Amino acid sequence: MNPEQQTECRYFVSYSGIKLPLKLVNEITETSLNNRNTYYRGYFDVQNRMLLCQKVVYGEVESEHQYQYYECGVLKSAQITEDDEVRKIHFNELGEVV
Repeated sequence: MNPEQQTECRYFVSYSGIKLPLKLVNEITETSLNNRNTYYRGYFDVQNRMLLCQKVVYGEVESEHQYQYYECGVLKSAQITEDDEVRKIHFNELGEVV
């Protein structure tokens, strides 16, 4: 995620599907986070593309997905961090893993 890029942070209960980028579902307000042990925090660009997704458990980031997109809006790459292990996945402009 580019620090100069304008983003909006939103919160969700879960995600659906297995394809990347994750599809966050059941949006919640920031004030309702006090009642939750686990939630997803998504950062979206002005085109509503998710740039960063973090799974937060008891206030700590447990896993993180960082996404980059081609100009056409197709996912270009995903960097997934879980348990201090980082995986990178690259896609072509058709959305196929390369």
